[in-house]
Amino acid sequence: MSVAVNKPVGDNARKGAVKKRSQVKTRLGGATAWTKRSKKSGEFMAVKKPAKKTKAAKKFKGVRLEKRGAKKKKARAGGRR
Repeated sequence: MSVAVNKPVGDNARKGAVKKRSQVKTRLGGATAWTKRSKKSGEFMAVKKPAKKTKAAKKFKGVRLEKRGAKKKKARAGGRR
């Protein structure tokens, strides 16, 4: 019987998410696509287009999703109760 072990160091295997990049969902000709963006410069790096006969593309592997802008809460009249 073999024992499960971690891969050797230096084998270029990624553990966890890619932190220097993010991805955001975009529209491309009416279909859903994923766009990869550099966190350092903010420029778009690549677009993953949907395959033929599909309406949505698959995400980039291991690239974290971009956080959406936080919505501001409306101030209530009369203060807090």
